Amino acid sequence: MMTLKVNGRDHQVAADPDAPLLYVLRDDLALNAAKFGCGLGQCGACTVIVDGKAVLSCVTPLVLLEGKQVTTLEGLGTLDAPAPIQRAFMEEQAAQCGYCIAGMMMRAQALLMRNPKPTDAQIRAELQPHLCRCGTHMRILRAVHRAARLMDTADATIEGGGR
Repeated sequence: MMTLKVNGRDHQVAADPDAPLLYVLRDDLALNAAKFGCGLGQCGACTVIVDGKAVLSCVTPLVLLEGKQVTTLEGLGTLDAPAPIQRAFMEEQAAQCGYCIAGMMMRAQALLMRNPKPTDAQIRAELQPHLCRCGTHMRILRAVHRAARLMDTADATIEGGGR
């Protein structure tokens, strides 16, 4: 039995320490935003954030996560109160089939956490590991820029006492 910290909560999981995080998220914790794409860490559909860094959950064994904070798309916001990255992707209609989008949002979130005003080149470089065939790449770029603005506005509101 190990304790896995996911989305701010501790979860006791009885999985093999070598089991990929993705399987525990989906099968044991019913967190289904991260998708199984290739199972080899080559498509990005399974991306989550671990201690602020984008991680491919299909190739990350549980044993490496002891004491670390895992964040999934479900941990960013809700349908009624979406996080800025979620809101921006919806407003820009940046998804087609939607299969890869959760992973892209998580990688974009990790980027914005360390670089609140990325350039197009930085966004493209960050999202390069993601395979997407839907053709919404320009909308995705706009969504990441919009999320940066939304996050900046939210930070300014909090600092100014507006919330």
